[in-house]
Amino acid sequence: MPDQGNPLRGVGLVVAATMLFAAADTLGKHLAMLYAVTMILAVRYSVNLALVALVMAPRHGAALWRTNRTGLVILRGLCLALASISMLLALRVMPVAETVAIIYVTPVLVMLTAATVLGERISRLGWIAAALGFAGVLLIARPGSGLDPWGVALSLMNANLATGYHVLTRVLARTETTMALMAHTALVGAVVFISLTLALNTETMPSALDAGLMLTLGALATAGHLMFTSAYREAPASTLAPVNYMHIAFATILGWLVFQQLPDALGFAGMALIAAAGLLAAWKASR
Repeated sequence: MPDQGNPLRGVGLVVAATMLFAAADTLGKHLAMLYAVTMILAVRYSVNLALVALVMAPRHGAALWRTNRTGLVILRGLCLALASISMLLALRVMPVAETVAIIYVTPVLVMLTAATVLGERISRLGWIAAALGFAGVLLIARPGSGLDPWGVALSLMNANLATGYHVLTRVLARTETTMALMAHTALVGAVVFISLTLALNTETMPSALDAGLMLTLGALATAGHLMFTSAYREAPASTLAPVNYMHIAFATILGWLVFQQLPDALGFAGMALIAAAGLLAAWKASR
């Protein structure tokens, strides 16, 4: 019989991945308050590209770079690159927990976009999930919350760009391999941010310690994505979807430990609504 995977291992991989993502978010906020985000992301994506090539190239060779719909593959990579820069710019002025929570409205946006672009039907449960998600965002970003309006706008921009990335992933999964998509995502990000860094001629160069932290950021993000991808070989998406929201919990804990920032009561309520919306959207998709 074929290997059916190990659901417990899959859950453990997602928990570890979300912990690494939260650590990368926290480290990214620290660095973004000191340096140009284009330089930080140039290092991050360069590390990503190097590690992907190092791990996958010996095994897959030229197939690692082979695509059938190259234009859409590049567009997908650009969506993630733009999402990355909007995320760091948001983290520069926003607490980690609220920023991460807002981007988790993405599953609801994917559902709504899939209905428009891919012709998928939205059930009553789907509309309830959408209402909960947007109510959660309103609670977090309400007037009087003290959050930077520009940071909120950037977080919502990140969620929309991530939606485009995920919808394109669903479209391209029919014709492209997972390894080719990962490799091109790293390549597009590296090219975009190295080019921007050279064009902007950033004067503030990092210290040796901060250069090491930038390399660490790249390693954390890459390791998290590899673990996340591996988890879905062990367990179905319906099993793993609830575990993804550990990212919000880890982000809240690290934001408090490093920056002494905690959401207020209504902020926590908004985060809970967004998590509930995402879980409903995932459960609907699994059915």
